[in-house]
Amino acid sequence: MIDIEKIGHFANIPRYAAETWGDATAFWFEGRETSFNQTEAISNKIANSLLELGVQPGERVCYLGKNTDYFYMILWGTVKVRGAMTGINNRLAAPEFVYAINDSGASTMFVTPEFFDVIAQIQSECPKLKNIVCVEGEREGWLSYDRMVAEGSDAPLDLPHPADDDVVQLYTSGTTGFPKGVQLTGSNYMGMFGQLNFVDWAHYDAGEAVMNAMPLFHVAGVNFGIFGMVQGAEVVILREIIPQEILKLVEEKKINHAFWVPAVILMLTQLPEVHSTDFSSLKRVSYGASPIAEDLLKQAIDIMGCKFTQLYGLTETAGAATYLPSEAHDPSWGKLRSCGVPWPGAMVRTVDGDGNPTQPHEVGEIVIKSNFVMKGYWNKPDATVDSVRDGWFYTGDAGYFDEDGFLYIHDRVKDMIVSGGENVYPAEVENAIFSHPGVADVAVIGIPSDQWGEEVKAIVVKAPGQEPTPEDIIAFTRERIAAYKAPKSVDFIEALPRNPSGKILRKDLREPYWEGRERRVS
Repeated sequence: MIDIEKIGHFANIPRYAAETWGDATAFWFEGRETSFNQTEAISNKIANSLLELGVQPGERVCYLGKNTDYFYMILWGTVKVRGAMTGINNRLAAPEFVYAINDSGASTMFVTPEFFDVIAQIQSECPKLKNIVCVEGEREGWLSYDRMVAEGSDAPLDLPHPADDDVVQLYTSGTTGFPKGVQLTGSNYMGMFGQLNFVDWAHYDAGEAVMNAMPLFHVAGVNFGIFGMVQGAEVVILREIIPQEILKLVEEKKINHAFWVPAVILMLTQLPEVHSTDFSSLKRVSYGASPIAEDLLKQAIDIMGCKFTQLYGLTETAGAATYLPSEAHDPSWGKLRSCGVPWPGAMVRTVDGDGNPTQPHEVGEIVIKSNFVMKGYWNKPDATVDSVRDGWFYTGDAGYFDEDGFLYIHDRVKDMIVSGGENVYPAEVENAIFSHPGVADVAVIGIPSDQWGEEVKAIVVKAPGQEPTPEDIIAFTRERIAAYKAPKSVDFIEALPRNPSGKILRKDLREPYWEGRERRVS
């Protein structure tokens, strides 16, 4: 059980963990082990260094990089000075980095070597960014994480930590093409810890090994490291997703718990060595973020022989909402297409256009009310008011409950595409494609993908006298936005279907590709 009263507040977790589990291993990364005691000491060094740099309460501290155990040292150091750790999606394009850094208002940023060059190129476009800290390696004129740890004071800080302090800020794509910073508070996480005590999938025993393979700019990646630490588990962090490395570590580190998106589960099941991998230590696999084929799920359960739990949630709800219990994965239950039942203490409904609850099997917009619903969108009060009404978060996903209280995702109220766990908004992609001289009109939709759940397709109307090829348009788009957002395929059409007000009828465009598929989104 997570002792909420003893922890006190979110920033106190490292101290609580050090007092409780001491020299046991908290994080493992590429052979490097960091104990709970060391995590407390190192995060104090980072905190004191941030104070010397002038980081103020409420300020954002950015992180751009691959996964590393150092991320959590920086996170705890940041919250100890009442800052908010702001992970930036490392798959974005340079102009998108500029937007996120400037929107956050951060004066300090931690960067891993893979991104030294791009940050050096855009540094002049980020006037508030004063301190760039190298995480591994060095660069002239920049600060060093290693020196912070070697020279910083490990004296504990004695600052007040109001429950509604922002502690994590993650950027989620926006319908206007600009990402929105989701403000998650200490009270969001403390409330979620209280609920974890009542769901078996999140129970880790002290000393158990938890694999954290998700990117640390995703709420799932951030959360599983936090969940592990607050329960005394050893968090095994992967720099990036390499299927062969995952199987190797499952055996070598005797992994007990893991979260893998369906695309990763598919990769693992396709490896020949998966059939000779020893999964005997694995107790549970949690999965989510995109659709999973029933046949793939059954195959994975058969191969790995452990419990599976599906999770449905959003960044705006700290990744929480519903879960499909392991027993409901028995095909005889008939619930494999469901994303499960609400978390304890969470209210999840489907409502009609007037906000009235719908009946069983009647489709409506999914809305969520709980103590883990975000404070709001950073610097975007209008978007916050539009999304959070009377404490209910309006997800933009459409679904229905069956008579047993299990939620099913049916379609999407908004047009967001979820590809391999990444959110892609059509407007952003369309804006990039529109500037191609061979394009007169374009609509972007999500179509089924066995590997990624959905993939991006562009439907293009050619400009008069022009003959662009799909390859031209895809390459052109990749130069302007992140590669994962660019279309994987392009179809040409004479004219886009629109309603009388001129709005593109995306449902009509999607229909041929989704025909015969009952489940249309994650």
